[in-house]
Amino acid sequence: MTEQGNGIRLTDSLIWRKDLYPRFKPDPATIDRYAESIETLPAIEINQHDEIIDGYHRWTAYKEAKAETIAVTVTQTESDAHLLRLAIQRNAAHGLQLSTEEKRHFVLQLYSGKVSEKAELAQLFSVSERTIARWTARRDKDLKDFRDKQIADLWLACYTEEEIAEAVGIPVGTLKGTEWFKMDTWQKSTIFSAYQEPDWTPPIYNVWKCQTKSNSTQYFGNSESSFTDNLLYMYTEPFDIVVDPFGGGGSTIDVCQKRLRRYWVSDRKPSIKRTDMRQHDILDGPPPLHKRWADVALVFLAPPYWKQAEAEYSDDPQDLANMPLDRYYATLSSLVKECASRMRAPARIALMIQPTQWKNEDKAITDHIADLLAIVSLPLELRISCPYESQQANAQMVNWAKENRRVLVLTREIIVWQVL
Repeated sequence: MTEQGNGIRLTDSLIWRKDLYPRFKPDPATIDRYAESIETLPAIEINQHDEIIDGYHRWTAYKEAKAETIAVTVTQTESDAHLLRLAIQRNAAHGLQLSTEEKRHFVLQLYSGKVSEKAELAQLFSVSERTIARWTARRDKDLKDFRDKQIADLWLACYTEEEIAEAVGIPVGTLKGTEWFKMDTWQKSTIFSAYQEPDWTPPIYNVWKCQTKSNSTQYFGNSESSFTDNLLYMYTEPFDIVVDPFGGGGSTIDVCQKRLRRYWVSDRKPSIKRTDMRQHDILDGPPPLHKRWADVALVFLAPPYWKQAEAEYSDDPQDLANMPLDRYYATLSSLVKECASRMRAPARIALMIQPTQWKNEDKAITDHIADLLAIVSLPLELRISCPYESQQANAQMVNWAKENRRVLVLTREIIVWQVL
């Protein structure tokens, strides 16, 4: 805090922060008394933004007396909380004292949950620490509930204990004593969604149709969340880790949070709408889970469908969608093999992709699934057909198919490899 000295201001130019000033109601009698003797009143205190720190009644008296200027002392403040603390300190030294209810109101406004604050607030408001503890008991519970929810969310998102402790502002030792870390697996599992919704049906066949999109966010190339949900049901248990390095619109995060699966979801260029997604480029290798790869039950890959996504994400030649086909295959197959080398049986790697047709120059079909199966030597467990609705084909495409007696490809496939 730096004192900036005294000065003169236009009375009407000053600002009274009603949301911060420590008084619910002005005292008219005091204002009238001050208005009768404004020549003898001391300067009021303001900050660098002309906001009143101390002297509301004196300032109001000047306005009542129609005085155009007023003497001020300028004190620099760093924040609203700093301004409020100064105002309370000045009030404690002189002027009309705060009522008990006013003190309680401002204690709750200033209190951020730190244990050390209680003694400071007790001294600031001239009350006992026991009183402060009573006033802040509900806030402590609300802050604890909020912190515990943060801890659970960060743990599900595969952050380390050190990263979680830093994010919530507590030591690692304290973190291990929080409610979430004290729960055993069975206790945690009692709060997860067990696929019991009345409108949810388990996958029985290897054809997965989707009449309407179930994703909560819109994003080019966004994977259908019901497909991810099916894969989690088939191949994972609560608290298994799911890895998705092509996070897109974040549907994998949404499903994992709902089903209480841990997740490491990233994208080369994460959507600004998903602040809960990590940034990672697969050209730098598989996601850096380090020792946690042993807990990965499923890697779900929904990469750009080659030319179908060309220039949709960027013009960067390092973008998968902009690569030549041979490099595209080499990059994807390398990712599959490197992930598999880090995982433990009976983990799976699932990849979803559609053949490229319309954007090929001769409209010939490039069967990415067949090509990748020839490159990757892992055991194939399942092939799942995920057809689009016919509305995916526009009038130009339909007319071309009729004129050339060709068919349009409306299928996508998910292939599931076993990790040995």
